[in-house]
Parts: sequence; structure tokens; C-alpha cells
Amino acid sequence: MTIKTFSLGGELTIRRLGFGAMRLAMGTFDGPARDPRTGVAVLRRAVELGVNHIDTAGFYGRGAVRANELIRTALAPYRDGLVIATKVGPLPGPGGVPSGQATPGRLRSLVEADLRALGLDRIDLVYLRVGGMTGPGGESIAERFAVLAELREEGLIRHLGVSNVDAVQFAEARTVAPVTAVQNEHRDDLELLVECEASGIAYVPYFPLGGGRTPLDTDRLAEVAARLGATPAQVRIASLLAMSPSMLAIPGTGSLDHLEENLAADDLVLGAEDLRELRG
Repeated sequence: MTIKTFSLGGELTIRRLGFGAMRLAMGTFDGPARDPRTGVAVLRRAVELGVNHIDTAGFYGRGAVRANELIRTALAPYRDGLVIATKVGPLPGPGGVPSGQATPGRLRSLVEADLRALGLDRIDLVYLRVGGMTGPGGESIAERFAVLAELREEGLIRHLGVSNVDAVQFAEARTVAPVTAVQNEHRDDLELLVECEASGIAYVPYFPLGGGRTPLDTDRLAEVAARLGATPAQVRIASLLAMSPSMLAIPGTGSLDHLEENLAADDLVLGAEDLRELRG
């Protein structure tokens, strides 16, 4: 049986199937804003269904509709045990797509802006998100990560993570301060996942359902889904959770129906034959 919870930083027990907030405000970074009332309803239903890990960012938004404000409107005052994670580093360009990167001197203000928007005195988990929309770039991240480490010492951040990093950047960050979570786009590169599992660090793939960018093996997913009476999305989520006890999944949606579908994957059991077929 797959263990359904993970101890983040050895102290925060969270469900391994959480919720990503990117699609609450817009379908894509350059798409139109969504009705904020729907976002509020999705968030409240997610928590009703047991989600206690919400992943967000200050750059998740379109116009006046912002994910962090939706989270505060829907869920504040926050119930005990609800873990909110955010990311800082990317700066949106003119079209809304995160195309710039904050300097070390800008990171404090970004964290403080997230604190205000979320209505928190301390954020449970803050990732340093490196680079733009492409893969890890290999540049040094120590100076920027040190800024977040200082904010952690001041009590504004509880735990630190890194996002969109390669193995060298991951190791560099760990020389600066403890890393509790890694959030990368999962491309079947198991090196970081293995290291995270060995060290008790969460591995949190973004775009777990492809995000409209990464093609999934839909034929295999469909075959297994049909055999199990599930949907391809549910099979994809369940297969990620089956890979490692350190793997967390944060599928996001702006739809109540898709939310219910995604969270039902927590009860989907994949057998050895299913996993062999999915992994080729």
C-alpha cells in the first residue's frame, strides 16, 4: 500500500497528493483571467477533501486575479496543519510569462509580498525558483539561496526548497542551508529523486500532468486506465506517487470536476503489471 503522507522537514505531516494553484487565476500564463469565484470554490473543496499542501507563487495571476489572494479569500483564517508553499525568483515579462529573474536584492521584497498577499506571518515552504521556462541552466545559486536562508533565520520562512535545478545547483544550495524540497519538471531523470529519497527530502514535480507542454504517453495511460476503470489523469498521478515515498504530486486545476477527478487518484492502486506497462 502506498503511504499517503510525507513528513516535510521532519515536522510537517502532509498528504502526498496536494494542490497546485497556478491554474486558479488563469489557464495559461498568457491566457485570460478566470472567474475568481470559481477559484475560491475549488480551493475550499480541495481542503474539504483533505488537501493540506497548497503550492502557489506570487507570479501566478492575470490582471487583478491572483492565486495568493484567492487562497487568502477562500481559506483564511487557515486551519491548523495546512501547509502553503510558494516560489520566488521569476519575474513576469510584459505578456505575463515569467521571463526575468530576480536579483538577490529583490528576493526579500518578493517574500514579503507573498506574506502580505497570503495573510501570513511565516510561510511554511519557500522555493528559490531558478531560471525561466526552460530547464535548469547551471548558474550558481548560492548568493540567492543565502538570502532566503537569512529570511528563514529571521522567522519569515519555515523551510527552504529549490526549483528547476540540476544536481550541481542542488548540492550548492545544501552547502548554504538545509533543503527540504525540490520542485523540478519530472522528465524521468531519477538522479535527483534518488538523492531526495535518501536524504528525506520531498521531490515535487511541477506540471505532473504535462501542463500542456510535456507530452504524456497517452496510449499507455489510456490502456491502464481502461483496465482499472480510472481516467488517464488519475493513472498518471498514481504512477508518480508509486515511484518513491518522497514523491509529492500537486496537480492543479480551475475546475471543480477536475479537482474531484485528480484527488480520487489517491485511492487508485497500481499493480506491478500496471507499473511495468507504464514505465515500458
